[in-house]
Amino acid sequence: MANHKSAIKRIRQTAHRTERHKAHQSRLRTQLKAFRTAASTESEGQVGELLGPTISLVDKAVQKGILHRNKANRLKSSLALAANKASAQ
Repeated sequence: MANHKSAIKRIRQTAHRTERHKAHQSRLRTQLKAFRTAASTESEGQVGELLGPTISLVDKAVQKGILHRNKANRLKSSLALAANKASAQ
């Protein structure tokens, strides 16, 4: 257990940040799952509606330090390919 005031404060801060981080990560995963489900069922209208908000959440995750920018770029690229594939069919 921490003995210093600063260490106790650090523990509180870490717990708060971890909670926030998990919330953002969960929201991102849920959005990605919804997009992928829509893309696999080939519902063109849903894919078009979900692409913008999903890419926006990916960009926000980069700003918050949840995703690395290279991974986010790969993810956005694969989302765009999936959206194009769904709209072509």
